[in-house]
Amino acid sequence: MLAKIIAFGRARIRKWLLEEIWMEDYVKLGMKIGQNCSIQPGVTFDYSHCWLISIGNNVTIAPQAYILAHDASSKRAMGYTRIGTVTIEDDVFIGARAIIMPGVSIGKGSIIAAGSIVTKPVPAGCVYGGSPAKEMMNMEAYKQKVRKAFDEQPQYDERFTLKGSMTKEEKERMYKELLVTNGFVR
Repeated sequence: MLAKIIAFGRARIRKWLLEEIWMEDYVKLGMKIGQNCSIQPGVTFDYSHCWLISIGNNVTIAPQAYILAHDASSKRAMGYTRIGTVTIEDDVFIGARAIIMPGVSIGKGSIIAAGSIVTKPVPAGCVYGGSPAKEMMNMEAYKQKVRKAFDEQPQYDERFTLKGSMTKEEKERMYKELLVTNGFVR
């Protein structure tokens, strides 16, 4: 019996370390993912406890974010690993390289800034950032800030993306314009 348990454990570790894990692998193990989500390349979900992770509808998770449902730092001291659910509600944006720790819920319509470490629940409709993440502003203040910037900064249509057909000159013009300010692209 012990040999079977060890073999099963080795197979899971081999899959985790050597094979690419696809979204359907997480879902088969019990992770919940809503509709119309944009999960970018390089996002790491806690494979060992992914059934404790629930992602709502219309969620965007930027590259290299970490969603963790366990924290093994307690293992040496207590003999147990701390675990907790992670709930990401509808219409949430999680920035690149953000880390979401176990026991965290992120409320509907919130934004987590890139590079943030989220250790406590985030209420709905807030922008959180930093390490540890703290409220930066509510969504209404964020929208006003973005609207003001939108009115003052350059705007570019779909042609100015990888899908577009920009000329070398247009790329250079865009680069020069954005040296002095940010801008917006559709």
